[in-house]
This record gives sequence, structure tokens and C-alpha cells, in this order.
Amino acid sequence: MLDKMRNIGIMAHIDAGKTTTSERILFYTGKIHRIGEIDDGDATMDWMAQEQERGITIQSAATTTWWRDHQINLIDTPGHVDFTAEVERSLRVLDGAVAVLCAVGGVQPQTETVWRQADQYKVPRICFVNKMDRIGADFFGAMKDVHDKFGAVCVPLQIPIGQGSDFEGVIDLLEMKEIRWDASTEGEKMDVAPVADSRLAEAQEWREKLLDAVSSASDEITELILEGVDIPSDLMRREIRRATIAREFIPFVCGASRRNQGIQPLIDAVVDYLPAPHEVPAAIGFHTKKEEDVPVPCKTDGVPLGLVFKIQYDREAGALCYVRMYSGKIKPGDQVYNVGKKKRERVNRVLRMHSNKSDPMDAVEAGDIAVFIGLKTAQTGDTIGSEGVPVLLEKMHFPEPVISVSIEPKTMSERDKLKDTLEILSREDPTFTSREDAETGQLIISGMGELHIDVLVTRMIDDFKVQARVGNPQVTYRESVTAVVEHTEKFDRNLGGKENTAGVTLRVEPLPRGSGNRYSCAVKKSHVPEEIFDAVEQAVSGAFASGIQFGYPCVDVGVTLTAIDYSELTSTPFAFTSAANLGFDEACRKASPELLEPIMNVDILCPKDFVGEAMSQITQRGGMISSLDSKPSIEVVHAQAPMAKMFGFSTSLRSVTQGRASFGMTFSHYEVKKGGLGGF
Repeated sequence: MLDKMRNIGIMAHIDAGKTTTSERILFYTGKIHRIGEIDDGDATMDWMAQEQERGITIQSAATTTWWRDHQINLIDTPGHVDFTAEVERSLRVLDGAVAVLCAVGGVQPQTETVWRQADQYKVPRICFVNKMDRIGADFFGAMKDVHDKFGAVCVPLQIPIGQGSDFEGVIDLLEMKEIRWDASTEGEKMDVAPVADSRLAEAQEWREKLLDAVSSASDEITELILEGVDIPSDLMRREIRRATIAREFIPFVCGASRRNQGIQPLIDAVVDYLPAPHEVPAAIGFHTKKEEDVPVPCKTDGVPLGLVFKIQYDREAGALCYVRMYSGKIKPGDQVYNVGKKKRERVNRVLRMHSNKSDPMDAVEAGDIAVFIGLKTAQTGDTIGSEGVPVLLEKMHFPEPVISVSIEPKTMSERDKLKDTLEILSREDPTFTSREDAETGQLIISGMGELHIDVLVTRMIDDFKVQARVGNPQVTYRESVTAVVEHTEKFDRNLGGKENTAGVTLRVEPLPRGSGNRYSCAVKKSHVPEEIFDAVEQAVSGAFASGIQFGYPCVDVGVTLTAIDYSELTSTPFAFTSAANLGFDEACRKASPELLEPIMNVDILCPKDFVGEAMSQITQRGGMISSLDSKPSIEVVHAQAPMAKMFGFSTSLRSVTQGRASFGMTFSHYEVKKGGLGGF
């Protein structure tokens, strides 16, 4: 059964056509009986009210469908950079991916982000070049773009018949047939014909290139070519599959999802070339008892082991835990063990999801994806398995939030409800955090960008019915030092009739940007108890988080304990904690502290006519233009700008470009803020 299963994700830049493509896949596989359009707000996979209003995907939606007796678990992911965590966690548990490219835009900025995420998790993929019917469409240009940007070997399995407004269908290079789709049957009926004489030379040329690429990865095909024998299609498919799974090359197909063209060959390619769960390398887990890494083979009769990759809150059922099973099998009513939290929990129900609808399952086995109801403490990244074999699967890594706003309830009676809602949302979304500011007493929420915060606040008000007001966005700054300073701090207090003394000498120094904080001890530990050194280390670690001048966390600061003044009679861990705290503060204040602000990578996509206006918008905000990419119908401006100056940028960019430009923003690094905290 495992070889008849595919776990795939649809990934791409915003507006490349992921959800439109997913919708067609569901229609042609018989999962839905009417194609929903995003523009009408009735796409199956975009079920949230906000997704329908905004016309974008916010949460990755999972569904299961069948094609040629194969089960396909499909996850449609968001394309907007603010929801990058949704893509990250989906790719972590998927075996294969379909990268959707716009035939006009080629590789767009967010395509690069999701491609890198797929590389990180070693996910084999196929490319679907969408929007072949748009003016300026260029299938071969999109392939070249992928090759130039990622160094990938691109292998076309089809070539288009015409491009742009002339797009009619595709030529299948394996079967050497022309395929066209009948518009009167919503593309369900395909007309297959031999290649026309006028296109035969081009088709043969590209088939030679396909044979060349496949033979370079297959000795068997090389021998057949040298013998001059016709190569059977089955053998070609088998060798393309092997090379795709090994990530030696990337097969390309094309079509126009909105016009219902090219989808059935894409689903065939998913079944033919993307891996089954047991064909990818076994997941590696950490055995907490043996304290060693162990492989987790994908076997249905193995020890139960699954990874919670997404939590979604449902008003009636509570937390829906999306789980990818890596080994064994779990049934409703089974007791499972949360390996990281060391807690036992019971699975009340197991569901197979179809977007926001569900069907009960008798059991979920290795390789499959399901939703568990009843897990109280599970969070994204938790491993669930058995107590006898406690294996911990690798957690996912999410980017740090870069934008914060204050939020307050309209009435005091709403405060507890607001806190409960924030807890639910931060369980759902690992890139969303909330905390209470100790100095102001305000609730601060942090996220990946303005759109991210806006979506979450709208959900609080509309879905959770919490009446709340939101303050102006604030940037999360950092502090660091610029000089090397050594400072000795003495502590001597009489508390409760007992003398407490301590003395520490700390050296504080700046570290290279991005290397993080570091504490080290250069004192021999012969005559001093271990708890004293622990007290100093804990005090310094705590001081990193509380800042130097403004209370922002420290980054890239190195602290070394160089000397210690210890008395057996009067020294206590409390005294050393206090001495280390005071010593750290004093040393950092002497070491010329500086404030660092987040710098963002900004990619602006705009028509040629408005490049000047777009560039001036970014330079007015203190941004630096780093490069400009020209494409047939669009220009891509790459720049870096301080986060603090980017609030409201989308409004001003739209107004100077008549609404025709768009931009993506990702965190790059921290840099010294010019002019201190003036104006805040």
C-alpha cells in the first residue's frame, strides 16, 4: 500500500496559481464536483473567511484524493512571505513538492525562499509552469531562470504548443503526442493527436535533450541509445523517477490552470515521478534513553511514531493536531506518549481532513497524514510515540518575529479572554508570540510582518469575538557592545544577620554579527564549588535577555569570567548571582553599547514604467538598492531597508505605481541604528 501513496505540497510565490492548480487537481480526481474560483471567494482550499475576502492563502490546507489507484495527500501552502512558517512545517513532513512557476514572472522572490526551504529538507520536486496563456509567457525562459538561480538541471517532459494568447496545448516528449483540452467540458476531455509536421523538428530536438539528460543519469538508457534501439516509455519513466527522487534533475511540465489546461499530465507526473513515503531516506530520530541518533524506517508494523506539524483550533473540537506518521500505526482510543514533554495522552478521534471538512478514520499508518483530536499539551514540532522506545524527531526551525504591536482589551472583563485567545493563536502559529511588558504592563504581540499581524488581529475580533484595540507597530531592536572591557565587581551585604560576599571579574567583548551571545569561564574550578560557577553563568544568561541601556535583548556579546573572589565562610550563590548581574551591567555600559535595528531584504516587482518611482520610495526610507533584475514584462528591484521605516510602505508603493507593483520583505540582519532612539 505504501508504494501507492504520495505526500505532496504545492509551493510557489504569491499569485503564481497554487490554489487554482490545487482546485483543478481536486476536480479532475473527482474529489470535488465543481471548480471553485479564488476571485469568487469559493475555492475549496481557501476556506477561512479572511482567505476568501483577501484572495490569498493564509493557512496551509490539507486534503486527500485518489488518482490511478494512488492516494495523494495534498497540502496547498501560502505564497506570502509573512506566512513562511506554514510552508516550512508543510515541507518538513512532505515527501515531494510541486513548484508552481508563473510563465511570465519566472522565479520570483518568494519562489527562492520556498525553494531554499525545500532544499533544506531535501524534498524532491517537479515544476509546473503555469499561466502559459498570459501575454509574455515563456516556458523556456522560466526553465533557464530556475537553472540560473538554483543551479538545477531542468528537464522538460513537455513543450508548449504556442505561448501567450497562441497557447493551444502541449507536446508530450515521452509519447511524442500533442495534447489539447476541450474547453466545453472544463478541460476534462483531452484530445490526443500525433505531432504535426510543422512542429516535429522542434519536438524531436527537445526529445533528444530529454534523452540526453536521462541517459547521463542512467547507464541502461545510455546502452540502448548506443545500440540505436527505441527506448520504451516505461523504462524512461522509471529512470526519470529514480533521478527525480535522487534530486539529480527536475522534470518540467506546463499549462494554464485558470483555463483548465495541463492538469491531468501534472497529476500523472506526481504519481509517476514523486516518491512514496518509503522511497525517501528514513527519518532520523534521537533515542532519549540510548542518547544516540537512530533511523526510523517507514514500516506500518514498526513502533508508533509521528510528528505534530500543525495545530489548528476548532471551536467545537478544540485543538486539531495534524500528524505525519513515520512508523507504526495509531487508532482512536490509543494512549500515546509525548516524547519531548514526557506526558501520556489519549487520542480520542483520528480524522482525514479535506480542507475544513473531515471523515473519521479507523487508524492512521506509517507514511500517512491525519488529524488527532484529544491531545491537550501537544505543540507544533512535538513527537508522539511510545514510552518504551522514546525517539525524538528533529524539530522545525522558525524565523524570529520582527514586528511588534501593543494590544489591549476594550474592557477589563475581556482581558482574560484576550490572553486565552493569544495562547490559542501562538499554539497554532509558532512565528506569533505574545508577552506582557514588565515596565508598561502592556500586552505585546509579535509577528512576521504587517499583513501577518493584521490577519491575526482580524481573527481575534471576528472568530474569537474579542474586543481589542491595537497600538502602532514597534520594531524589535537589539543591543550590543563595541569595545573590549574588563570589570571587577565586589558584592558585600549583610542579609538577615548573615554576611554575603562575592567578587567576579568579567571581560566583555563584541562578537561578529550573527554569531549570537557566548559565555565562557577561564577560571580553574579546583577550590570553588560548581554551584558558584552555575550561579554566575545563569546570571549572565539572564542579563543577555534584559539588555544594557534600553532593555532590548543583547546580541553578539561575548562574556568571559576571568577571575573569582571566593570565601568559604561568607560566599553564597546568591551573592555571586548579584555580583555577576551588576558586573555585566557595569562592564557593558563601559564597552560603548550601541542599539541595533532589524534590516530587511526588500524585493519589489513592478512594470518598467514605474521602476524610478519604486526606487525613490525605497531610498526615501533610508534603503539601499543592491541590484535590478530585468524580465520581459517586469522589473525586480532588490534592496535593503530598516524595518522601522517600512511601515505603510505598501500603501505608498501602490499609490505611485497605480497599484501595479508588489513587494516581499524578509529579515536580513541587525545593523547599528543611526540617531539612537530619538522620536520613540
